Amino acid sequence: MLSKKDLENLAALARLRIDAKNEKKLIQDLEKILGHFNELKNVDTQNVEPMTGGTAFTNIFREDDAIGGGLDKTSALEQFPEKKDGFLKIPPVFSDKGGFVLDEE
Repeated sequence: MLSKKDLENLAALARLRIDAKNEKKLIQDLEKILGHFNELKNVDTQNVEPMTGGTAFTNIFREDDAIGGGLDKTSALEQFPEKKDGFLKIPPVFSDKGGFVLDEE
């Protein structure tokens, strides 16, 4: 049986605040949950091969074919609002000081 002290320790580990009026219900619920785990102790797993992953399925990949052809570089650049020397020009992401630029005008 779980004690109030056990519940307080679990709450501290999970960084949860527990309302005193819910303590009794939480202890009962946790005892039910732990009871389900105790049932698993009675399951015979002697001849069960351990799993090394989630399933025995393997990935099946399709060919990576381009659909629709896409845009050539010139057409793509023409649609972008700012460009420089054949590249897309975007606002800076990092400042010279190593931090993020939040708002630069």
